Amino acid sequence: MTEKRGGDFGLGEENTAFAKYFIGKSYLNPLTDPNKTNLFIANVTFEPACRNNWHIHHAKSGGGQILICVAGEGWYQEEGKDAVSLKPGMVITIPANVKHWHGAKKDSWFSHLAIEVPGVETSNEWCEPVSDDEYNKLD
Repeated sequence: MTEKRGGDFGLGEENTAFAKYFIGKSYLNPLTDPNKTNLFIANVTFEPACRNNWHIHHAKSGGGQILICVAGEGWYQEEGKDAVSLKPGMVITIPANVKHWHGAKKDSWFSHLAIEVPGVETSNEWCEPVSDDEYNKLD
């Protein structure tokens, strides 16, 4: 049985609005409406070898992001730390103001629910791409 891309939460549409912050194609399926709740949740799907740039979820207090892995296999890495291998069922809590990236493994589609944690004076800062040299060292 072939696993469907996007897992049970669905693939959604190609993430063209943020494509400049990704290497490879990603897809976004919003699960909550930001006009109806202050908690935004989306299913984000990465094609094989796709990853987002290093980035930081800034907040004066609260904030950050939670990733709930739902399909395929991927990577998560905080600056200065080893990358963590991601599989369905894993939950990653990303504190505010921590530089990090996440994405798919080379040979797997990967999906996670991304939950933006509410906070005070929140913003996202997109940084440099994860280089091919950095990424290709992971296995």
